[in-house]
Amino acid sequence: MDPNSICRKTKRLVGKQAELCQTQPEIVHEVAKGAKLGVRECQYQFRFRRWNCTSQNKYFGKILQQDIRETAFVYAITAAGVTHAVTQACSMGELLQCGCEATRSRAPPRPASSSTTTSGEGVKWEWGGCGDDVEFGYEKSKQFMDAKRKKGKSDIRTLIDLHNNEAGRLAVRNYMRTECKCHGLSGSCTLRTCWKKMPHFREVGDRLLERFNGASKVMGGNDGKTLIPVGQNIKPPDKQDLIYSAESPDFCSPNRKTGSLGTRGRMCNSTAMDVSGCDLLCCERGYRDETVVFEENCLCRFHWCCVVQCKKCSVRKELSLCH
Repeated sequence: MDPNSICRKTKRLVGKQAELCQTQPEIVHEVAKGAKLGVRECQYQFRFRRWNCTSQNKYFGKILQQDIRETAFVYAITAAGVTHAVTQACSMGELLQCGCEATRSRAPPRPASSSTTTSGEGVKWEWGGCGDDVEFGYEKSKQFMDAKRKKGKSDIRTLIDLHNNEAGRLAVRNYMRTECKCHGLSGSCTLRTCWKKMPHFREVGDRLLERFNGASKVMGGNDGKTLIPVGQNIKPPDKQDLIYSAESPDFCSPNRKTGSLGTRGRMCNSTAMDVSGCDLLCCERGYRDETVVFEENCLCRFHWCCVVQCKKCSVRKELSLCH
């Protein structure tokens, strides 16, 4: 995820990845930021699960070598992170190759029939401001993230990875929101200027977690180019669904082969009945309660100008830890 280390491997890179490293290293820098954004979101979304998206290389790499649901989420959230980071850099003026979204070709805001229209009594609105050029971010994510998985290849792993990458990108592109600003004398809103913004990345993570929970198991078709849902009366997954071909390990015990760190010593919720509950998270091994004392800032005061002074307070917290 370090842009310099990515491009030091240029001899092993092919196609668009090598081209981007050589001609647009600033794009690769944003790609690396997007990958880190994706991993951080993965760790947030999986913080209460047996596999908590650990970023330890030797374990994380083992996860990526499998065709399980967790791998599907990692690919999707990473492709989404790259889309989001590159698009954000465009809007912030940090890349020479792109900027704000061009609104000339965009259809007018609903229920408009022209580029400047009346929405409600006496209120006109038009496209303007700095809209996010998500198409540019989408294309760069596609170029870089899909480069190692060539569409011409007909193995099931390639088809699955390409599908999950696209699901991640669509979780950003398909959920753009409209933001507007009012203009007019004395705070009136005689004209509204509107632009398109990406969803907050937490929303993207939440949406992809829903897709993870409902992920579809698939197998390769006889032609080597199609994926078939496993099981009867199961609808084919759409482009935004996550897919996988192998069952996940239980992640209860350490296992380098599967990338499992186990759940011994993990914090759990002794009163919860969901995946964060001690019964599920601790794999029915039981748990122990432990009192932890730590210091945190408290009684903070702002002093003019411009210092915040805080005292240190001891806080006792009861934790439940897996055996």
